[in-house]
Parts: sequence; C-alpha cells; structure tokens
Amino acid sequence: MATAVTLSNKQKQHLKSLAHSLKPVVLLGANGLTEGVMAEIELALDHHELIKVKVPDEDREMREQIYATIIAHTGATKVQVVGKILTMYKPSAAAKIQLPRA
Repeated sequence: MATAVTLSNKQKQHLKSLAHSLKPVVLLGANGLTEGVMAEIELALDHHELIKVKVPDEDREMREQIYATIIAHTGATKVQVVGKILTMYKPSAAAKIQLPRA
C-alpha cells in the first residue's frame, strides 16, 4: 500500500481545475465496494492519475467510509468531494500531470 502525496492548496486548486471537465470513470453499483471495483479504480488511477469516482449511496456517513477505504487502499490523495463524487489523484511512473511548485 502506497502513501498518499501531500498537496499544497495551489496544487489542489490546479488538480480541481483539471478535474472540472472530467466525468466519473468508476461508478459503484448495487454491490458497493467490491474487489473488482477496487481493481478498476487502481487501473484508472495508473492510467489517468486524476479520476472521479461516483458513490451513489444515500447515507453520507457510509459514503465517507467508502471514500476513506478507497483512499487508504489505493494510496491516492483526496483532492475534493462534491456531492457523491470523489476526485482523487495518484502520480504514476509516467508523471502525466505536472503539478505547480508548492
């Protein structure tokens, strides 16, 4: 399990602006957070670095637990949560996204 990157406010703002036009690449279904869904999130992070995950659960506390589990399992950094959509960032070996200096 990797550790999350610490982002400055400037870097988070940059990632938020990049994420603005993105659609969620992973949507949790009726079965919730399964191993298959986690594998798909990891694959999407490796490929895109910055992704959105939609968690349709109505219970806010349950959604927060799901977000925390995803972040802990992937080692990604939570950029923001808007409604039921988690935006997360994890740099890949290819370093596709250049962050501004902190």
